[in-house]
Amino acid sequence: MTTVQDAEHPVSVVDQIGAARILPVVVLDDARSAAPLGTALLAGGLTSVEVTFRTTAAEAAVRVLAERPELLVGAGTVLTPEQVDRAVAAGARFVVCPGFSPRVVRHCQEVGVPVFPGTATPTEIQMALDAGLDTVKFFPAEQLGGLPMVAALAAPFRSVRFIPTGGVSTANLADYLAHPAVLAVGGTWMVAPTLLAAGNWDEVTRRTAA
Repeated sequence: MTTVQDAEHPVSVVDQIGAARILPVVVLDDARSAAPLGTALLAGGLTSVEVTFRTTAAEAAVRVLAERPELLVGAGTVLTPEQVDRAVAAGARFVVCPGFSPRVVRHCQEVGVPVFPGTATPTEIQMALDAGLDTVKFFPAEQLGGLPMVAALAAPFRSVRFIPTGGVSTANLADYLAHPAVLAVGGTWMVAPTLLAAGNWDEVTRRTAA
């Protein structure tokens, strides 16, 4: 398997996320769940994961998951430059934000880590382009109008690729992924909090594979 860490055949972070098409968005309350989670996701065929910085266990979880060279690990819900530094130090290879923060985007660029800021409007997408970015998170996707809104935004911003997140499920997954402007989707259905709390790693693998 070629990964972003393969020196002979380097793959960009964007390309690897795009190849997987699905980016699991994980909220971990216990870092001890990180290792079996990584195994379960890889067994199901996914090689990218976003660990949200919503819990005190996030930093340690990123560190554990990043030990797997075949797994591309990013940090999500990043709100400050200080969180960027902590995430990168723990091994995060990319950063995802719920909104567009010029400070966070600029800091990510300064430290050399890819960043996917959250956007909801044409103005924020224009800000991302002004910052030199062409891949953004669209969040919260379903609440903002879903795929029709993505299509509407993609029309004037033809160079932009979107990662819709929020309300994406198996019911609308195929429709999102069929749109050429969608790089990948972020989702939680295969890493639902109830599954992680119960340690139901077989079900995580089953949903991931499905």
